[in-house]
Amino acid sequence: MHAVWYESWYDRWYDSWRTIRGVARSLRIYYGNGERRAAMDRLYGSFVAAGDLAFDIGAHVGDRIAVLRRLGARVVAVEPQPALVKTLKLLYGRDRAVAIEPVAIGRGEGMAKFHLNVDNPTVSTASDAFREAAAGAPGWEGQTWTRTIDVPVITLDMLAARHGAAAFIKIDVEGSESEALAGLTRPSPALSFEFTTIQRGVAEACVERCAELGYTRYNAALGESHILVHRDWVSAEEITGWLRSLPQSANSGDIYARLPGGAA
Repeated sequence: MHAVWYESWYDRWYDSWRTIRGVARSLRIYYGNGERRAAMDRLYGSFVAAGDLAFDIGAHVGDRIAVLRRLGARVVAVEPQPALVKTLKLLYGRDRAVAIEPVAIGRGEGMAKFHLNVDNPTVSTASDAFREAAAGAPGWEGQTWTRTIDVPVITLDMLAARHGAAAFIKIDVEGSESEALAGLTRPSPALSFEFTTIQRGVAEACVERCAELGYTRYNAALGESHILVHRDWVSAEEITGWLRSLPQSANSGDIYARLPGGAA
C-alpha cells in the first residue's frame, strides 16, 4: 500500500514538475526576444487600434495579449489548459482590459477531450487528427500527449455575444482551426489562423470558410517571423496555391484574412 501511494505521489509530482518546466520554457521563448516583439507590434498594429476588442483564441502564455495591450486594445483570451490559465491570471489577472475564458472554441457548445503535452504545452490539442499527423513527422519528433482533460467548448459567436464583436480574431488551436471558424457567422474585419504543413487540409478548409464569410484578401507569415510574405494581399485561390507550394520543412505559420474595404 505504501509503495502504491508513493508511486502515485511521485507520478503527480513529476507531472507537475514537467508542467512547470514546459510553461517556463514557453515564457522564455515567447517573451524573451525583443526583435520578435517589435515585429509583432508592427504586424498587429495594422489590425487593431486603441480601444478595439481582440480575441486571442489559444492564448497559451499570453504573448499576443501583451502585444495587443501595448497597442491599447482590449483582449478576450481563450485558453483551456489549467496551468496556462493560472499563468495568464498571474500575468494579466489585474488588467481590467483583459478577460480570460478557460474554455475551448469549436463549431458548437459542449465538452471536448483535450490532450495535454506537458513538456510542450503550446501543442496541446483537442484534435486526434493533429496528433496522428504529428506522429513521426519531421520537426515533430519527441512530442507526446500524456494526459487528457475534459474542457467546455463554446463558439466564436457565443464569445462575441458575451463580450462584443471583435475587430480582430487570432486563432491558434493546434489542428482545430477549421472547427473554430465553423462556429463563426458574424465575421470580424480581420482574423488570423495558424497552419501547419502536416495538416495543410485544415488550413485549406479555413480559407474556404473565410471565403464563405466574405473575406477576400489574404496574406501569411512563416513560423514566428511575424513578417508578411506577400507585398500585396492576395486572393483565396492564391493563398491556397502558396500554401500547397510550401516545402514540408516550412512547418507552420499564420494566414491572415481581411474583409473588403479594410486597411491594407
